[in-house]
Order: sequence, then C-alpha cells, then structure tokens
Amino acid sequence: MDKLITVNSLSGGKTSSYIAKHYPANINVFSLVRTNDKSVMFPDSKVRQIVSDKIGQEFVGTLEMDEIIYTMLDLEQFIGAGINWLSPKTFEDVMTMPNGKMYLPNKVKRICTVKMKIEVIAQWLYDINATPCEMRIGFRANEMRRAKNMIERIEADGFENFKFKVGENNGRNKWSTKPYRKVKFPLIEDGIFKDKIEQYWKDKPVRFAYMNNCVGCFHRSPALLKHMSDKAPKQFDWFIKQEEKAKATFKTSVDYQQIKNSFKQTQLFDDDFNECDSGYCGL
Repeated sequence: MDKLITVNSLSGGKTSSYIAKHYPANINVFSLVRTNDKSVMFPDSKVRQIVSDKIGQEFVGTLEMDEIIYTMLDLEQFIGAGINWLSPKTFEDVMTMPNGKMYLPNKVKRICTVKMKIEVIAQWLYDINATPCEMRIGFRANEMRRAKNMIERIEADGFENFKFKVGENNGRNKWSTKPYRKVKFPLIEDGIFKDKIEQYWKDKPVRFAYMNNCVGCFHRSPALLKHMSDKAPKQFDWFIKQEEKAKATFKTSVDYQQIKNSFKQTQLFDDDFNECDSGYCGL
C-alpha cells in the first residue's frame, strides 16, 4: 500500500492544536457544531460571513463557546496551513428523527458526537479519496488507557473500519464497511503531558475558549453546567429550549432549567473545574 495520507482532526482545544503545530499533516479538519437558532447568533457579522464561506452554507451560531471560532481562525494563521471546516448538519437537524419527532442525545445514545463529529469527518475523508488514512489522536502521555481502548477496536490489518456511504441505488443510500484509519498517538510516543501543552500556549497568538465541546454537554456535572450557564448563557438557554420542545431531558436526574436556577448560594470559580469535568467529544 502507498504511504497513507496523514490527518489531524482538530477540536479547538489546546491539545489538538498543539498536534496541529508540532505534527504537520496532509489534511487538517475541524467539524463545527452549528445551530440556525438566531438567539445564539455569533455577534460579529464579518466573522459569520468568513465561517459561512468556509462551510459552504450560512453560519448563524455555534453551541460551543463563541471563542471556538476565533481559536480555529487564529490557529490556521499560526500553523501556516489550511484547516478544512465541516458542518453539513445543524444540531437541530441531528435531533430531528425521520418521523419529525425530537430525540435528545444522552450518555446512552451519543448521537451528537456520532452525527456531528465522527461520521462527518470520516465520510468527508472517504469522499475526497483520503481513506484509509493515518490519523493523529490527541491522547497525552498519561492517557494510555484511552489509547488502549481505541486500539482494541482495530482490525488485524491495523486499520479501524468504518461504514461509509458509497453511493445511491433507486434513491436509497448504499453502504459499505471499509478500512478507515490507522491511529497514531504522537503525544504518548513523545511523552507529552498537559503541563507542557499549557506552558506552550501561554504566549502564543491563539485565543482559546474556557472549555471546548458544547456548552450544555450532558457529560458535564450539574455544578459545571451551572458554571457554563453563567459563562455562555445564550448557548445554555438553547439547551433549556430543546428540553422544553422535546418534553425530555439531556440528563436523567435533572433538567437544565433546574441546573440554571441552582447553586444560588455557592460561589463557583474557574479553577474549581478541570478538563475531566468537561465531557469528551472525541474522534
């Protein structure tokens, strides 16, 4: 087999951004979580147009913190290489079932991660004839267990397989399972820990969000979700609105309006939380 195309799958966090800078790839790709709800509109109209041009359709807003947009624009300039932005579906599209009813993603069925991140990037790489590829995964040197779990999904030939859409027949999609990627863990191989990554970005011209991933990620604890409701209220209110529409909840034990109204006597600080609290939208 010819040498594999290398891919950096970027999230907007410091770790994947570190990989983009220090381990250049043939392809850099970023999948944007997007909404058409104008109550979450990104405030800068010029930047909205830049993002619209990148994704090939109108960009209204994101359900991550707004800073994620500046992260990716800054990063592209900083690494001196193009980043492919993908966003074929909004979060509303993903939650709408074929029968028109809404289904809220949750810990049991993470359709948001699958439909807006994993499937989007894999299918795009297949469509541009970039599979099978070598994909760098941003697990750090202390995350051997996560790497081991990913390695266990790999076939005997060293590739992780994926079910791709390969065409249509009489209006129906045709699917085929094919080799997708070989995974590489450059930070584990080179002994890179979080402290080195944090130190690296301290004086660099890339603006990072307080946390990446969706503001209302259901993996987050109620205390952190309350904190995020204060830091990014318009995005958090979107999650409240979806629960009201669906008459369901993202978390089993509490709804997001209750979370927003909670902890009134508790002072929460940025350093009360770490990335282990933040949820993980991994690829």
